[in-house]
Amino acid sequence: MTLPAKSVELIERRAKLLGPNVSTFYDEPVHFVKGEGVWLWDADGRRYLDCYNNVPHVGHCNPRVVEAICRQARALNTHTRYLHDGILDYVEKLTGTMDAALDTAILTCTGSEANDIALRMAEAMTGKRGIIATDATYHGNTALVSQLSRSNIPTVGFGLSQYCRFVSAPDSYRDPDPDGSKFADAVAEQIAEHEKAGTGFAALILCPYFLNEGFPDNPDGWLAPTAKVVRQAGGLLICDEVQSGFGRTGTHMWAHQKLGVVPDVMTLGKPMANGHPVGGVVTGSEIISAFRKGYRYFNTFGGNPVSCAAAMAVLEEIEDQSLVAHARSVGDHARKRLNLLKEKYDVIGDIRGSGLIFGAEMVLDRDSKEPAGEFTDRIINAMRQRGIIHSKLGRHKNTLKIRPPMPFSVENADLLFDTLDDVLAETPLVA
Repeated sequence: MTLPAKSVELIERRAKLLGPNVSTFYDEPVHFVKGEGVWLWDADGRRYLDCYNNVPHVGHCNPRVVEAICRQARALNTHTRYLHDGILDYVEKLTGTMDAALDTAILTCTGSEANDIALRMAEAMTGKRGIIATDATYHGNTALVSQLSRSNIPTVGFGLSQYCRFVSAPDSYRDPDPDGSKFADAVAEQIAEHEKAGTGFAALILCPYFLNEGFPDNPDGWLAPTAKVVRQAGGLLICDEVQSGFGRTGTHMWAHQKLGVVPDVMTLGKPMANGHPVGGVVTGSEIISAFRKGYRYFNTFGGNPVSCAAAMAVLEEIEDQSLVAHARSVGDHARKRLNLLKEKYDVIGDIRGSGLIFGAEMVLDRDSKEPAGEFTDRIINAMRQRGIIHSKLGRHKNTLKIRPPMPFSVENADLLFDTLDDVLAETPLVA
C-alpha cells in the first residue's frame, strides 16, 4: 500500500496530536476536502460516490441548510436561557411528524447526550435503574451509554455495567422470528432478572430498525409484542432513531412507526441538522416533567439558534423535496439490483433493507451461513479504490452497510451496483 505523502503526514500528525486508537476507514484512508450532494472529492480531485454517510442527510453542503446556518449566524447565536423563537418553532414542527403522545423535547449536541438523558428519564419515571439493550448495538459514548456497546466493551465505567442486561439482537437470516414473540420473550426474561437482582427494570433501549445489528428484515408491526412486555413491567420503551429516522426507511418518517410502536422516549442525533452538531430527546409532558424535577439539566449549546435553523432547514428540505417517497422508490430499485446480484454470486447469502437502508450479507457457504468477514473487508476496500464509499456492520461484521444521503438517485444506485458487480467478479472468496 502506497499512500500519498499528504495522507502519510496527516496520519502521523493524528497519532501525535489525537492519541492512539483513533480509527480511520479503509486500508488506505481517504483525505476528503469537498462534498456536494451525494459526492465527495479527495485532495487529489478524485470524485467518490457516498453510499455511507447519513449525517449529511439531505446531501453534503445542502444549499438550504448552509444558507440557514449563515443567515442565523449573522444575526444571533446564544443559549436557551434567553428567549428565542427558533427552538420552539423547530420542536413544534418536529413533534408534528410524530404521535400526539410525543409532544415535548430537549435539544442536545449529540446522540450520546440524548441517550444518556433518555435513560435518566427512565430512572426518574420508574425509580429503578435496570436497562436492557441488544447485544450487538451502539448508543453512544457517555459513561452510561457506552456500557451498552458489546462490540467494544469499555474497561472503565464507574461500575455502571451492573445496571445493564442484554438480549440477542434479532437475526432474520439465521434465526427468524416472524412475529417478534421470541424477542419479546427474551426481553421478559431479562426484565425478570433485573427485578430478581433488586435493580428493578427501568427501560429497554433499541434502534427500532436494528441498523448496527445488520437491519434484519422484520415485518411491519414487529416490535408491538415487545412494547407490550415493557409496558406491562412498568418500564419505558426508548427508540434510538439516530440512524433510522427522518424518512430513511422510505415507508414512514420514523422507523418506530414502521415497526408498530409509539415509544415513551425517542432519541435523535447525527442527521438532525445535516452535520451541524444537534441531537434531541422527544417524549411526553409527564416524563419530561419527572426528569426536570429529578435533574437540573442545562446544555449551553443544545438548542442554540444556529443549530435550530440548520435542523429546521433539514425538515423543510425533506418535505419540499418529497424525500421519504424518493427513498422508497430508490430503495425498491436497489433491492431489485441486489436480488440480481444474489442470483449471480453465491457469496451473497441474504439481502435486506427498506428505503435508503440496504445491503447484503456475505457468507462463505449458503448452507452453513458461515460469515465471510475478511472477504467483506476486501470488497469494501476494492470499492473504495473504484470511487464508491460504504462500510459494513452486523454481529459478524459481514453485512454491507449502504446508507447514503437521501438525494441518492436510481442512477447513483446503478453506478453502485454496476461497480459492485465488477468487484465481486474480480475478488476471490479466499485471499
